[in-house]
Amino acid sequence: MTGAMVRAPAPDARETTEAGRFLAHVRRERGLDFPGYRELHRWSVADLDGFWASVAGFFDVRFATPAERVLGRREMPGADWFPGARLNYAEHALRTTGPATAVTAYSQTRETVELTWDELRGQVARARVGLRRLGVGPGDRVVAYLPNVPETVVAFLATASLGAVWASCAPEFGPRSVVDRFAQVEPSVLLAVAGYRYGSKEIDRRAEIAAIRAGLPTVRHVVHVPYGPGELPGTTRWDDLLAEPGELTFDPVPFAQPLAVLFSSGTTGRPKAIVHGHGGILLEHLKNHGLSWDLRAGDRMLWFTTTAWMMWNALVSGLLVGASIVLVDGDPVHPDLGWQWRLAEATGATLMGASPGWLMACRKAGLRPAELDLSRLRQLGAAGSPLPAEGYRWVQEQFGPGVLLNVGSGGTDVCSGIVQGGPLQPVWEGEIAGPCLGVAATAFGADGREVVGELGELVITQPMPSMPVAFWGDADGSRYRDAYFGTYPGVWRHGDWVQFSEQGSCVVAGRSDATLNRGGVRLGTAEFYRVVEELPEVEDSLVVHLEDAAGGPGELLLFVVLRDGAALDDALRARIGKELRGALSPRHVPDTVLAVPAVPRNRTGKKLELPAKRILLGADPDAVAGRDSLADPAALDAFTALAARRSA
Repeated sequence: MTGAMVRAPAPDARETTEAGRFLAHVRRERGLDFPGYRELHRWSVADLDGFWASVAGFFDVRFATPAERVLGRREMPGADWFPGARLNYAEHALRTTGPATAVTAYSQTRETVELTWDELRGQVARARVGLRRLGVGPGDRVVAYLPNVPETVVAFLATASLGAVWASCAPEFGPRSVVDRFAQVEPSVLLAVAGYRYGSKEIDRRAEIAAIRAGLPTVRHVVHVPYGPGELPGTTRWDDLLAEPGELTFDPVPFAQPLAVLFSSGTTGRPKAIVHGHGGILLEHLKNHGLSWDLRAGDRMLWFTTTAWMMWNALVSGLLVGASIVLVDGDPVHPDLGWQWRLAEATGATLMGASPGWLMACRKAGLRPAELDLSRLRQLGAAGSPLPAEGYRWVQEQFGPGVLLNVGSGGTDVCSGIVQGGPLQPVWEGEIAGPCLGVAATAFGADGREVVGELGELVITQPMPSMPVAFWGDADGSRYRDAYFGTYPGVWRHGDWVQFSEQGSCVVAGRSDATLNRGGVRLGTAEFYRVVEELPEVEDSLVVHLEDAAGGPGELLLFVVLRDGAALDDALRARIGKELRGALSPRHVPDTVLAVPAVPRNRTGKKLELPAKRILLGADPDAVAGRDSLADPAALDAFTALAARRSA
């Protein structure tokens, strides 16, 4: 480990970036001077009170009632942040005013929509009045079956302004998945669209909405957001919800008041209903967006996401730092693979988010985005899965040192990054720059001690404000404790397999519950994919290890999706084995290579090694993964058929 440095921090980063200005703030307010990122990070996790107080001061957090202290109870779980404080997330998202653009929305369903800051504030004020008219107050739940459109942002901020609780699902989810999520929080209001357009295909969701309404008996009102085909009978129209003007006010709420409920993917059991609080998300996203993504007033953030992914919450939080946000709904590669690059050019994006899979597809297709006018682009963010070293080199070849490639990894559980880059950190080929500020991330070995230079469990040893307030409905906290603290009491276990270097950079090797244990040696799945998916014949891949109960080496299965015109013959199997042996080790050579039509992924693009493995071991497919939670509901069929053949 430790790839080549592909980009050093810009020489003027301390003068021109938000992170550099934060260093000056800390020096001025606290008399502390840090020569570089590593020293700053060390302080950020050693002095939690000092660091998070500095974040609140630097970003001018408005406390309606000041906190008694920064951190009361420190133990995990149950750390008590800013006890006694009252504030409101929506107030900070809407404190910018004026005629500049706040939201730009691109869609395959309707024409482009733009809202200025004043228009956004006005619509939120009206939606707040409308929700109160429907009986929504502090603690009530408002849920949305909506795409990534301005109405969704307006409804979320109006909900937050009231101290009510938000949850959303993208409209491509089926009724079962939606009810599995929303029923847990017992909502009183549901917002929905009748349909939408995905690429060139019209999607009608009226039957699905009828089933969802039937499965949510606590819903008193359904609000129809006009989008796509047809009407929804027996609903309140969006225009009627916004019919009455009102003053834009914000109810101050306790720091830990629930802001939103995010749901785990639901691909390995019932989705966890993860509760995030106003203060935790506000402080964490101010820190992340400003100090890692270098966003500020006047910038523009473009990041394709659906409303079911935590990146939607992160996208909306671009408003916190005065940046405008670009919403995208529909097929992200329609009409072609390069459309998002052209959108970045058209919008003047300063931060653009990209999935590693899409970046690698652009590389394979020979796209040259640097030939577009992307002169405003300062950062290219990548998250959701590991980015191979070849992806780093391609971005560097395209953009040179003028664009920072910021690869990160985090998750719904903290609604932010745990490890990622930033303007004060170098970029190392094939590696994530290091832990985020305020995040005491490291790797634990099998004995529960820190390891460097070898794979281990990704853990967080100190509390951070955006750790969940709770799981909804988990009255005694037992599910919450078991999920994160059952392995290492008092230490957060995230569920990723990671290796940190001496310099602090890291490589995430996949989910630890899907890590391969072959002959006593643990192998990360991500390293397989980096090698196999470089082959021109292979479009996608998935690796599964079936352990031997007798203690033998077990069986290593590699599944590949072939490109059009390619065939999985003995020659290609041999070449796959040779590439894995040469690039990794003989232990990485699969026992069997099989072709499948598709790799199972959840709707955020993560490969589902564990559900595939459980099916191959004989589990009922419907018990291990709800089809509605899959990007391609038929993707597990090949594994089900193989399991049947193996057991016959």
